Amino acid sequence: MAKQDYYETLGVSRSAAAAELKKAYRQLAMRYHPDRNPGDPAAEHRFKEISEAYDVLKDQQKRAAYDRFGHAAFENGGGPAGARGFDFNAGAGFADIFDEMFGEFMGGRGGGTAARGADLRYNMEISLEDAFNGKVAEIRVPTSVACDTCGGSGASKGSAPTTCASCRGRGRVRAQQGFFTIERTCPTCHGAGRVIQDPCRACGGAGRVRKEKALKVNIPAGVEDGTRIRLAGEGEAGLRGAPAGDLYIFLSVAGHGLFQRNGPDIFCRAPIPMTTAALGGAIEVPTIDGGRARIVVPAGTQSNRQFRLKGKGMRVMRSKARGDMYVEVNIETPVNLTKRQEELLRAFDAASKGKKTSPESEGFFARVKEFWEDLTE
Repeated sequence: MAKQDYYETLGVSRSAAAAELKKAYRQLAMRYHPDRNPGDPAAEHRFKEISEAYDVLKDQQKRAAYDRFGHAAFENGGGPAGARGFDFNAGAGFADIFDEMFGEFMGGRGGGTAARGADLRYNMEISLEDAFNGKVAEIRVPTSVACDTCGGSGASKGSAPTTCASCRGRGRVRAQQGFFTIERTCPTCHGAGRVIQDPCRACGGAGRVRKEKALKVNIPAGVEDGTRIRLAGEGEAGLRGAPAGDLYIFLSVAGHGLFQRNGPDIFCRAPIPMTTAALGGAIEVPTIDGGRARIVVPAGTQSNRQFRLKGKGMRVMRSKARGDMYVEVNIETPVNLTKRQEELLRAFDAASKGKKTSPESEGFFARVKEFWEDLTE
């Protein structure tokens, strides 16, 4: 009896995309699976045909060969997996459909591997100067490292791990739960696919031991608060030779006594004497790179005025650029005056009447007077 065309078996066109093939297969396989049709040989035969067709058409190379030569492409021993028949008691069956549908969420299929080491987090605080200049810091991290005695294998010297008899090295076993066949991690080898008959005494068979590890961390210039640095493979060692996890270093920049940072820019507040603000002058301020900058203060400068120093801010990470520095002046009222100083200030105040030497305060109180007059009308 001639075989039915694979596309007709799945009920799709010859131009069907992979997603359409998969959808058709899922629907038909769920419908004709022997677990849902016990004692029905017709359904079992139909399920075999569906699985054989999908096994060929889901593979690009097999599909290309089938499109060109038809069923003849798989004759004389070259047939697809589906043509070799199914043994529902030997691991095939509904679990294959379950893997097909959910394998990417369940960790996939194939041989077992020991668990990868956990990723670690290390919190580091650095100064603003270190964030500007960058540095190489040395840290000590308590973690798990590969056992030197067994080389990370977990087996004692002269012995080696053996294939797990429970899962036959797959690292996963299947269990029937009603209609579903569920695949889970092998409880004997915990997913490694191998067991250790003679464990290493130094690590107890884990292949790793607790130890404090010293590391050097390169902190680039210009890093910001919250920057994360990844050190690949410097996390916790994996079980029995499995790959190590990664170490993530989270940076926080400590507050500074003089400067405040906003991205690449630096802000600084500088108090200046009243006389300098009134008569004009110059002040020197420190910069984040350890130098000094001179600011010319024009006569009549008011509080909260900002002066911009271009290119005197923070370094920008992975760039030669720098931000700017903003200096905000705060005019300081003199205290602890001598009698002579008080006399001079009183004389200055008397001479300022009607001269508009304080335009902001005069304008403010003029508006206050108008406000009060409006209330009394």
